[in-house]
Amino acid sequence: MGKFFTSVLLFFTFTTAAWAQSNNGTIRGKVTTSDGAAAGFVTVQIKQNSRGTVSDEKGNFIFRRVTPGEHTIEVSFVGYEPLSQVVTVRPNETTEVTLHLQVSNTQLSEVQVIGGRNKLANKESEQVAKLPLKYLENPQVYNVINKDVLKQQVVSNFDDALKNAPGVNKLWSSTGRPGDGAGYFSMRGFSVQPTMVNGVAGVSNASIDPADLERIEVIKGPSGTLFGSSLVSFGGLINLVTKKPYDAFGGEISYTGGGFGLNRITADFNTPLNKDKTVLLRTNAAYHSENSFQDAGFKRSFFLAPSLTYKVNDRLTFNVNTEFFTGESTNTLMIFLNRGRQLIAKNPSELGMDYNRSFTSNDITYKNPTVNLFGQAVYKLSDKWTSQTNISRSIRKSNGYFSYVMFLDAGVAPNDTLLSRFVYHQNSTTTATDVQQNFIGDFRIGSLRNRVVMGLDFLSLDTRNDNSPYLLFDNVSAVNKLDPRYGMLNRQAVDAKLAASTDPGTHNRAINYTYSAYISDVLNITDKLAAMASLRVDHFVNRPTQDYTTSTKGTDDYSQTAVSPKFGLTYEIVKNKLSLFANYMNGFSNVAPVVQPLPELSGNFKPQQANQVEGGVKADLLNNRLTLTASYYNILVKNMTRGASIVKDGTTYNYTIQDGSQRSKGVEFDLIANPIAGLSVVAGYGYNDSKMVDADPDVEGLRPVSAGPQHLANWWLSYTLPKGAVHGLGIGFGGNYASENIITNTTTTGKFTLPSYTILNASVYYQVKSYRLALKLDNLTNKEYFGGWSTVEKQMPRRLSANVTFAF
Repeated sequence: MGKFFTSVLLFFTFTTAAWAQSNNGTIRGKVTTSDGAAAGFVTVQIKQNSRGTVSDEKGNFIFRRVTPGEHTIEVSFVGYEPLSQVVTVRPNETTEVTLHLQVSNTQLSEVQVIGGRNKLANKESEQVAKLPLKYLENPQVYNVINKDVLKQQVVSNFDDALKNAPGVNKLWSSTGRPGDGAGYFSMRGFSVQPTMVNGVAGVSNASIDPADLERIEVIKGPSGTLFGSSLVSFGGLINLVTKKPYDAFGGEISYTGGGFGLNRITADFNTPLNKDKTVLLRTNAAYHSENSFQDAGFKRSFFLAPSLTYKVNDRLTFNVNTEFFTGESTNTLMIFLNRGRQLIAKNPSELGMDYNRSFTSNDITYKNPTVNLFGQAVYKLSDKWTSQTNISRSIRKSNGYFSYVMFLDAGVAPNDTLLSRFVYHQNSTTTATDVQQNFIGDFRIGSLRNRVVMGLDFLSLDTRNDNSPYLLFDNVSAVNKLDPRYGMLNRQAVDAKLAASTDPGTHNRAINYTYSAYISDVLNITDKLAAMASLRVDHFVNRPTQDYTTSTKGTDDYSQTAVSPKFGLTYEIVKNKLSLFANYMNGFSNVAPVVQPLPELSGNFKPQQANQVEGGVKADLLNNRLTLTASYYNILVKNMTRGASIVKDGTTYNYTIQDGSQRSKGVEFDLIANPIAGLSVVAGYGYNDSKMVDADPDVEGLRPVSAGPQHLANWWLSYTLPKGAVHGLGIGFGGNYASENIITNTTTTGKFTLPSYTILNASVYYQVKSYRLALKLDNLTNKEYFGGWSTVEKQMPRRLSANVTFAF
C-alpha cells in the first residue's frame, strides 16, 4: 500500500507540474532605439524573478514558460534611466511587446562598448549577396567598416576610413579628373574605386564625403556574377551603404577642427512627416574645409543628402536617397615617374626632393559637382516573394584646371632633377543610369530551403568631353628651391598658354550600354550545410565615339557577351558560431578591338575572365564578442592582351594578341573582438603575391604596380571605462603597417620602391548621454611615408584634431 500511495502522490505531483507548465505563456518582443534602429545585444529582464536574456542583432528577444499574470519587463544600462513596461501574460498565449529606448543608435553604440558589446562586429548585409543572408552563411569574404569605429577614430575623410579594411591600400588620392577622378585602392592585386552606393551604380570624380555613410562594405574577389563588370574590379568592389530614415525625431550636430586648417561641420536630422509615421525624412549635411600640408593646396566642399521613406502599407515601401556634392580644390601633388627610360633614382630619398613643396598654386583649381539619385520600391508579393525595383542616376562633372608633374627623359635631365609641369582645362560630364529589377524569394521544396534572387539590370554610361589639350607649361627643378620658374604657374599664365595653342583638344561623346540577367540560389541541404549557385549573362554594347572636332565617328563600335558563374559552400561546424566556406567566383572585363596591321589578324577580342578559388573559416563566438574571418584565395586572369610580332614576306609586323594572364594569390585575416567589458579590438592582415604570368616582355614575370604592398596590417584598440564617476571616458590606439611597395616595375624603367612604414594613431574621448568630446592624433610619430602607383605622393604628417558632438 505504501508503494501505491507513493506512486499516486508522484503521479499527481508530475501531473500538476505538467498542467501548470502547459498553462504558462510566452513573452516575445523587440527592442528599438529612438531613431528606429534595432537595439541588438541589449540585456532584457523580467523584474519579478530576475530572468534575463539578450536581444539578438535584430533587437528580438523571447521568454518562454512564463507564469500567467502581470510582469514587468526592464531594460537598463549604464548612464541612462531604465526602461520598464508592464505586460500581462495569459495561459498558453504569446504576448507581444515592443520596447522603444529613449536613446539613439549612436548613443547605444557607446553604451554597448562600455558594457562589453558593440556593433563593430555586425556584418549582416542584404546587399553583398543581393538577398538576406547571414555572414556565416555567405561563402564570400567581405569586410564591414562601421560608422561607430569611424567615430572613435574621428575620421573626416573616406581615405582614412578605408584604412580599417584588411588588405586594402590607397594607390593614389582623388584627382578630380574626368572618368577616373575618385581615389584608387589596391585589393587582392588589382586597382579598385568606390563606384557602388546601396548595391547599384553611384559614381563620382571626387573623394567621397563620409557624412551619409552608415557603413562601408568592402566585398572581396571578382564579383561579376552579381555586380557586372563596368564598375567593379577583379579584386572586388566597395559598396557604400547610406543612412536611412527612422520613425522618431532625432539627430546630431558635430564639429571637427584640426591642423592644416581642418574645419568640418556635419549635421544629421531625422523626423517623421506625419502622425502615423509612414513618411520619414532624414537629411545629412557636411561642410569641409582643409589646407594642404604643402606650400600650396586646399579643398572646400559642401555635401547634402536628403532621404525619404514612404510606407504606403504593410506590403509596399518607397525609399528615395539623394546626394548633392559640390567642391573646389587644387590637385594633390603626384610626382609621375618617367615610363620610357631607366630610372636613376630608385626610391623617394634618392630623388632629393623637398616633398613639402606642391609645384602648383592656389588658383589652379577644379570643381567636381556630383549628383547621385537613388529610388527603390519594395513590394511584398507574398509571404515568400518580394519585388525590389532600384533606379539610380549619377551625374559627375570635372570642370576647371588640372596640373601634374613628370620627370623628363634622361637625355634632358640625366639625374632625375628636372620636372615637366603639364596643365589643361577640363570640362567633362559622365552620366550613369542603372535600372535594376530583383525578385527575392525564400521558400521550401520539400525539406530544402531555397533563398533566391532573380534580376534584370540595365546600365548606361554617357560621357561628354569638352577639354583643352594637355600642354607643357614649363620645366622646373625638382631639387633647387631657388629656381625662379617655381612660382610662375598661375591661372593667368595658364590661360595665356592655352589661348596660344592651336591644338583643339578633346570634344567628343562616348556611350555604352550593358544588359544583364542573373540568378542566385542559396540551398540549405541540411541545417548546417548550404550551397550557393549563381549565374549572370551580360551583353555589353559600345557605341562609336562621336568626335565633334572632326565630325567623325570612331572605330570603337563593338559588342561582347559574357557568362559569369559563381559557386559557394558553407558548413556551420557549430550552428550560428563557426563555419567553413569555399567559393569559386568569376569576374569579367570587356576588351575593345584594336586596329591590326594585317587583315588576317583582325577580329574582336573576348572579354577578360578572372576566376577565383577561395576557402577559409568564419566565426561569431562568445555571444558576438569575437568575430573573425581567415581565408586563402587564388585568382587567375585570362584573355589579357599583349604585344607580339609576325614576319610576312620579309616584313615584321607588330600586333596585339589575347593570350596573356596574371596570377594573384594570398591570405587575409579579419578580427573584431570584445574580450572584456569596455575593450574593443579591430585587427586585420593581408598578404598578396601577384605576378604577370604571360605578358609583354617588359613586364613578364614581374609584380604589377597596381598590386600595392605585399604585406598590409591594420589594428585599432579602444577601451571605455564601464563604470565609476567618469564612465564613458575612453582611449583608442592603432595604426597601419605596409611593406615595401614597387610602384614602377618594368625592364625598361627598372624598379622604383616606396619604403615600408608603420603609422600610429591615438585618440581620447568622453561620452556622456547626448554629448561626446574627442581628441585624435594622427601619425603621432610624424613619420614621413609615401603612397603611389607609378607616382610618388607624400602622405599626411602628424595632425591633431578635436571633435565635439551633440545628439538630440
